[in-house]
Amino acid sequence: MAQFEGIKWASLQMRYLLPTKNTDLLAPDATVFAVSRSLHYGLFLAFEGIRFFCHRNEQGKLEVVFLNWGQNLERFRRGISFNLGREQQHLVPTSSELENLFITFFREPALREFFLEMAELKAQGYLRPFTVDEEQSIGVTFPSQPSVRAVMCRYDQYLGEPFEGVVIPTMVRAIGANKTGCLKLGTNYLISVKAIDLARSIHPKAASALFLDDDPAANLFDRLITEWDSSCCLIALTNGTVIKIPESDLILPSVTIKGIVALLKQSGIRVEERNFSYGELHDRVNALEITAICSVGTAGILNRCSRLVLVDNTLRPIAEHVPARDHELYGLLGSLKKRYWELFQGISTLPEGLVLNRYELD
Repeated sequence: MAQFEGIKWASLQMRYLLPTKNTDLLAPDATVFAVSRSLHYGLFLAFEGIRFFCHRNEQGKLEVVFLNWGQNLERFRRGISFNLGREQQHLVPTSSELENLFITFFREPALREFFLEMAELKAQGYLRPFTVDEEQSIGVTFPSQPSVRAVMCRYDQYLGEPFEGVVIPTMVRAIGANKTGCLKLGTNYLISVKAIDLARSIHPKAASALFLDDDPAANLFDRLITEWDSSCCLIALTNGTVIKIPESDLILPSVTIKGIVALLKQSGIRVEERNFSYGELHDRVNALEITAICSVGTAGILNRCSRLVLVDNTLRPIAEHVPARDHELYGLLGSLKKRYWELFQGISTLPEGLVLNRYELD
């Protein structure tokens, strides 16, 4: 949907072999075998996106800060587990093992200059752990040399507004029965970019696609809103209520959306967690009862859609949402991106239910 600006990658990549529990450090652009299950079939290809902040704390020590990152670690664990067979489940690291693994990586002396720069610039940090089969094989089987790799970067900003989108009812991002929609798997994202491509054939300025549920044979207006192509969805109504789509096998349990919801509640906004049908979206758009439809994710935090085209089963446009920019809630939503990042920096008051995880690097 958007892109990083001012990005700089750290000078090392970490690799952790699950069968032997050996860790080594590689060049940041270290590759995998060209003949690999992960590359050819998307087998053992899960990942995470974890935001962090690096600064000098009150004692002058370099410190990295995460927000509720235990949820990131557990989500990554579930992605690893899904990609392994029943007899391989003992290889799945615990959340504590992953925590120690990544913090040890952060404390690598060769990365100190990278973190000193981050602390000076007060830049945003992004940790990307992912899995891959290290064996040179293209057999359609579970990986025999599964590993966790991790890279990290800092960036100035993630350009997310304004963005325009289209509802795509004819494609299904994930199948609930397969329990893949709630995981960050490489296999989910080809459909995402194909949906954006289709969205642009309907509306050339579209940068994102909004998916419905996994039952395209059902009545169109009975189907449920799920997610954007690569982010979760919040819907703000003109009555002052914000709708959060419940977690399910089709919905990624988002760390960022948990923080945004906590900030909304801290601001006195009523958040209602419930299903939201396409029929309700259509009716409320026509009745001008929607303040904003938001995209929520790790990198962009929260971005408000400036135009959303609704279509029927033949992809013919039937309605169009534009936000109520003069509504008080629209302005509040726009402020949440800054406030969310300020939680990492210790500037904003931490809402109830959120936890800052701090680790000194010195």
